Amino acid sequence: MKFGQLFMAGGLLLTAGAVGAEEATLNAGNTAWILTSTALVLFMTLPGLALFYGGLVRSKNVLSVLMQCFAIAGISSILWLIAGYSLAFGEGNAFIGDFSKVLMAGVGRESLSGDIPESLFMLFQMTFAIITPALVVGGFAERMKFSAMLLFSALWLMLVYVPVTHWVWGGGWLGQMGLLDFAGGTVVHITAGVAALVTALVMGPRRGFPTTPFTPHNMTMTVTGACMLWVGWFGFNGGSALAANGDAAMAMLVTHISAATGAMTWMAIEWKRFGKPSALGAVTGMVAGLGTITPASGFVGPGGALIIGLLAGGVCFAATMYLKRVLKIDDSLDVFPVHGVGGMLGTLLAGIFSATSLGVFSGYGFADGVNSMGGQIWVQFVGVAATVIFTVIVTWGILKVVALAMGGLRVDADQEQEGLDIVLHEERGYDIH
Repeated sequence: MKFGQLFMAGGLLLTAGAVGAEEATLNAGNTAWILTSTALVLFMTLPGLALFYGGLVRSKNVLSVLMQCFAIAGISSILWLIAGYSLAFGEGNAFIGDFSKVLMAGVGRESLSGDIPESLFMLFQMTFAIITPALVVGGFAERMKFSAMLLFSALWLMLVYVPVTHWVWGGGWLGQMGLLDFAGGTVVHITAGVAALVTALVMGPRRGFPTTPFTPHNMTMTVTGACMLWVGWFGFNGGSALAANGDAAMAMLVTHISAATGAMTWMAIEWKRFGKPSALGAVTGMVAGLGTITPASGFVGPGGALIIGLLAGGVCFAATMYLKRVLKIDDSLDVFPVHGVGGMLGTLLAGIFSATSLGVFSGYGFADGVNSMGGQIWVQFVGVAATVIFTVIVTWGILKVVALAMGGLRVDADQEQEGLDIVLHEERGYDIH
């Protein structure tokens, strides 16, 4: 009897030990999916966003935009390794991380973050840190000095993106409040959109705006880049589940539904208003749908995604028209009305469509500790407001510092007229013999 009891106790201990070991063991399936997602998110910037933005500017500035996206990928990667990751995801306090993982100190090949390698988690998050300042490029396209762009992007990454990332995903105060932001409504889209708006206001419009038409020089390039963004966004949102499971699958499904609905909605509005649907309108509506679903993608169902995509197409279209035609602000490539407004809208709508009581439009529940739709919407509103206010103040300060350090933010009138490709890089995008 005693032997049997000892045998059973030993078996229980072995079982408990096996469970503990399993909890600390790398999950190959999850790791494979996040490896794939990481490549997809980098694919969104290089080449997706670079081609999308490159086709939208005039031919004399196409290389400058490609170069800006490429250079931002380089500088952001280096800064993320040196201190960005540590300050974003280090323990720290409610507002900023610490320096415990500077240069990945203490992180080796066997180190885990959950059940995937921590090096992979760091790299996945690095791709987000790359695309966010690259999105801001659209606000100052065709007029900022390359040197000013580099310094601005570096400072902005460390002083805006990194703190907000910690607030939401790194154990900071917004995450503790219960903010629902699955893949970057506040962290990526609101910060980038607001920064683009502030930069456009501080720098002023391109010379000739709004009387001179600034038509895209290569819509084929833009549509190609947009297609890459659509595909890459599966890694952006689906990968944010950090696992190969039903959460990732549903995030991918709702992402696709919102993108498709946003594209069709924008196209329909444009068709009705201007008489013809345009490729530019369709792809812009698609991006609006993607940006708007991003914060909600892990918390809503397909029915909610359909409504979110519909609202994204309509609201972002109206915001674009109002900013350009009424306020006459030259946010060159519509970063604020598409990403900024879309990020705000999606973050607020996550508080509605995450509810489990909406029938076919239901989601998967509110954050822990939040018991009502009103309570969740309030948390979402606080997250939006805090991100907007912080981004406006710090971005404005960075621009002033960069202007002093670089003798101004923008090229002079003659250089702008000649084009940034030749003036800044001594190259042409198209040199036909």
